[in-house]
Amino acid sequence: MTTSATQLEMWIWAITLVVGFAAMSIFLGEVIHRLKRQGRSLASTLRLVRNLILPVLVLLLFMQHLLILDTDARLLKTVETLLWIVVIHGALSLLNVLLFEQAEVGTWRSRVPKLLIDLARLFLILLGTAIVLATVWNADLAGLVTALGVSSIVLGLALQDTLGSVMSGIALLFERPFSVGDWLHVGGVVGQVIDINWRAIRLQTLEREMVVIPHKVISGETIRNFNQPFQLHAERIRIGFSYNDPPNLARQVLKSTALETQGILADPEPQIFTLSYDDFAVTYEVKFFIRDYGELEEIRDRFMTRVWYAAQRHQLTIPFPIRTVYHFHGPTTQAQNLSKKFTNGLNSLPAFVPLDREQENLQNSSDGIVLQHFAAGETVVRQGYTGNALYIIVSGQAVLTTRHELGQEMEVLPLKAGEFFGEMALFSGEPSIVSVIAVEDLEVMMIDATVVNQMIDRQPSFAREIGQILEIRRRTIQEMSQPPLGLGLEGLDPSGWH
Repeated sequence: MTTSATQLEMWIWAITLVVGFAAMSIFLGEVIHRLKRQGRSLASTLRLVRNLILPVLVLLLFMQHLLILDTDARLLKTVETLLWIVVIHGALSLLNVLLFEQAEVGTWRSRVPKLLIDLARLFLILLGTAIVLATVWNADLAGLVTALGVSSIVLGLALQDTLGSVMSGIALLFERPFSVGDWLHVGGVVGQVIDINWRAIRLQTLEREMVVIPHKVISGETIRNFNQPFQLHAERIRIGFSYNDPPNLARQVLKSTALETQGILADPEPQIFTLSYDDFAVTYEVKFFIRDYGELEEIRDRFMTRVWYAAQRHQLTIPFPIRTVYHFHGPTTQAQNLSKKFTNGLNSLPAFVPLDREQENLQNSSDGIVLQHFAAGETVVRQGYTGNALYIIVSGQAVLTTRHELGQEMEVLPLKAGEFFGEMALFSGEPSIVSVIAVEDLEVMMIDATVVNQMIDRQPSFAREIGQILEIRRRTIQEMSQPPLGLGLEGLDPSGWH
């Protein structure tokens, strides 16, 4: 009778363990799947219960009630010890999820460093393991504590520098003066934080080099964070212009150039300061803001490149740091070079442009005509602005674009050497309906409205040439715009413009 009851009890345990283990695994799997879809951190804790705690518990019950091992058996005690360890680990994981991973931003729980949480978890696991050893294996903790105390003193003396870095790291992580992705200036090194561990931080410099700085060193340095408290960085660049250049004009050119440079923010807008009067130049300081410090070198290069073109267009001189001796013997060499360049520009123009190309008429022809240079990407004519000049391309390429009612920029047609633009705003007297952007370095001849008027009086066929090209461009823009843009050019007759 006793044997039958024992066998029945064993069958009940066997069925319970098999069915219960399968049912709990399926149930926990469904719950984990739903929590994971909702983005809940509790899913990781339940996965720990399903993959570790539940199998070890079933194994312990199997050994106790089916194999009927002695309670003092070494294998049974080992499995029981393992069960308590994974239970402690699961309990700490649940506590971490409830207290820290779901903490609201700005609370003390959200500011606790992960390093400190991991160290506290390790300490509690070791403490729980010691208690389990004392309970399950009847171990003597007094001797173990004494041995650990002596070992801790020896290790503390041997690893005092490392432990100092760890404690400094914990203090820095509590304060959180920076985070991964921030650009820092620490001890003469500028780099982006790519990793923060228990001993040091790793920075990647602009030269793509990795620099490892221990927390103990960082705690004694002044840290400059280019990303906090705002995602803005102010860069300052000094540029010198000649004493003959009016400061207000120089400041205006530098500001407009900064606003046209990709990557420089318009809000806050750039600031220009007249800094000092040096030996050979008036020094100006440009202060502008960028959003990503990692793009500083590219933005600075674009700005400095465009400064040269802007200075050339506005006849601003960037002086050399040398002593210059002036000798006047009639026209200067610079004027002769400009005259030669102007003559070459006239010879490259289309034949229908009525300009005097003879050397003796050069001086009269150049009145009201200016050679200008534009860098690739610069806007020569901006949509919505009025214009009073005609531009003829001497060298380089540009593109004519327009913006339709939805605000999308559309390319109308390319422009190459010998072609002109600016006629729409010039003849209509209204703001330009197109923009012209330099595709590559561009040299243009800007002809003033007065000169254009004289050219039309001298050769009326020039007006017809402009009118034909104007009509073709107007139709092209209308075909590309849906509905067609009202350009206000219908009935425009360039030959009657004065």
